[in-house]
Amino acid sequence: MKIKISPRTDYLFEIPKSDNMLVPAQVFASQAMIDTIFQDGALRQLVHMSMLPGVVKAMAMPDIHCGYGFPIGGVAAFDWQHGVISPGGVGYDINCGVRLIRTLLEKEAIMPHMEMLLNTLFQQIPSGAGSKKKKLKADIEAAIRNGSKWAVKKGYGEQRDIEFTEENGCMPDVNLETISERALQRGKHQLCTLGGGNHFLEIDVVEKIFDPIIARTFGLFENQITVLLHTGSRGLGHQIADDYVNAMQKRLAKEKIDLPNSQLACMSIHAPLAMKYYSAMSGAANFAWANRQIIMHFVREVFQNVLNMSPRDLGMDLVYDLSHNIAKKEQHLIDGKSYTLCIHRKGATRAFGPGHPAIPADYQQSGQPVIVPGDMGNASYVLAGTQTAMEKTFGSACHGAGRILSRSAAKRAAKGRSIVEELNENGVQVRYRGRNTLSEEMPDAYKNISDVIDVIGKAGIAKKVARLKPLGVIKG
Repeated sequence: MKIKISPRTDYLFEIPKSDNMLVPAQVFASQAMIDTIFQDGALRQLVHMSMLPGVVKAMAMPDIHCGYGFPIGGVAAFDWQHGVISPGGVGYDINCGVRLIRTLLEKEAIMPHMEMLLNTLFQQIPSGAGSKKKKLKADIEAAIRNGSKWAVKKGYGEQRDIEFTEENGCMPDVNLETISERALQRGKHQLCTLGGGNHFLEIDVVEKIFDPIIARTFGLFENQITVLLHTGSRGLGHQIADDYVNAMQKRLAKEKIDLPNSQLACMSIHAPLAMKYYSAMSGAANFAWANRQIIMHFVREVFQNVLNMSPRDLGMDLVYDLSHNIAKKEQHLIDGKSYTLCIHRKGATRAFGPGHPAIPADYQQSGQPVIVPGDMGNASYVLAGTQTAMEKTFGSACHGAGRILSRSAAKRAAKGRSIVEELNENGVQVRYRGRNTLSEEMPDAYKNISDVIDVIGKAGIAKKVARLKPLGVIKG
């Protein structure tokens, strides 16, 4: 099938409904990005999304690239009564997400201690594929049921942290019987670990403020030190995804669902297998929130010990924590009427606008913080959700820069280069575990984050608030 795409505005493109598509497919992008997006098959995956039963809307953010089943950067809304849920539409790293932590420190105060901070964080928070923290005493089942709330109750954080976490860090109604023993064993010692791939822990500086009023609301100011954390549900979430992708693929024929690709395996939301997946996925999401909460606790401890500062003087508070691989039951307006939908965000973040009851009281006037990491050599952004996002994208925005090179292509491009030296020349110190991590994750492997944010801002999906520059990076 040849894909035809045409602009609706300078920053919104549409693939018209044809063949088996139930709705048009939309892409937020610039013309230059569209030319690149055509190269990797992501648009075909977006078209496939629009063919699934009960789909209300299928769209993609400017960081779109090819994924498993759904494209990364994809947002799909399904009618809660007649639609489907797809493990491939959530992804294998369930509730991979980001957490932004602010401090009262300025850049000059921290630079003499940067090497010690990075080394200590690297020792305290295991990273790399299969990383474990066996000395951490954790009730994995309680973490799965209660997420951040369990972690804070065990002393890993403060009550305020829960308020500033999406869903208060806990999806309800998790039945442990829906999670395999293999998944539980894989996650058993993985709380307080980063994992590998594109996961990271960064010490950043606020390089520029774009909206001073919202920045003050978020507690951000120029030259301020922040910490940015990106990780998810580790082996537990991966195993849950694998279990349910396989189970649903086996049931497709019985359910008489005709799919263009088996990676789109799905079930009617109210089918027993689908409800089991929703429960297990929710448990993995809770595990990921507990994971990020515990890591934040150890980051606080490291900063306090290395800098010899009290918690009050350090002022290390959570700005926000949000997910970018999840499916959730949400209420949204369509043509002025309220509908219950199952929103799949895969490589996309929630971006609720001002006044939404699901966001903290402190952010009711500004809209929800939207945290968008870039690559480890350049910049990340803090945005604020808008009413326009609620109307155009069911309150969704991009989650990052988006890859333009596959991991194998990035490794080929890195041959003969020293990525460590290149980062050092750009003022970035790095610590890493995996042998191929730096080449696979080098800045050239990603789109220009500023171009992605430019599209999001000009499309009205989110407002630019601040730009962060990495100073120290820990990669898996």
